[in-house]
Amino acid sequence: MRFEKISYEQWKKDASDLSTENNVEKMWEDIKLPKRATKGSAGYDFFAPVGFILEAGQTIKIPTGIRVLLDDDKFLAIYPRSGLGFKYKVQLFNTIGVIDADYSSSDNEGHIWVKFYNDSPEGKRLDIHQGDAFCQGIIQQFFKTEDDDTDDVRNGGFGSTGK
Repeated sequence: MRFEKISYEQWKKDASDLSTENNVEKMWEDIKLPKRATKGSAGYDFFAPVGFILEAGQTIKIPTGIRVLLDDDKFLAIYPRSGLGFKYKVQLFNTIGVIDADYSSSDNEGHIWVKFYNDSPEGKRLDIHQGDAFCQGIIQQFFKTEDDDTDDVRNGGFGSTGK
């Protein structure tokens, strides 16, 4: 199991909506792989490839530039960093991101995206700088039932298994 950067070609395609003042190649070069902050940490911190501001009531979709390779009985759960949730009530728009093991073989190289929602009741603005840890991923194991017989294959991201 490991984290990898997606290819520059995939990043260039996915990062085309980011601000034109940012150098897309430099942003890709600066992408940091997720890592744990301490030996007791469960979560791997993801670092923002670009800075962003999120006003209360707004959403933003962030490409991480990261993919994860997992054993077949594992998935990666994505959560906001605890401090951001506590201080700003920042949430993932889909509550918890579930990255399946077979997502890494999708046409988009398994590129992990995060969609944040700032639900601050106090109207707090969230400022994230490039390189700041902004969400975390926890690798978890899951189990299959004895009568599980699926052999379908994924190709795509959000909602692709229901097509």
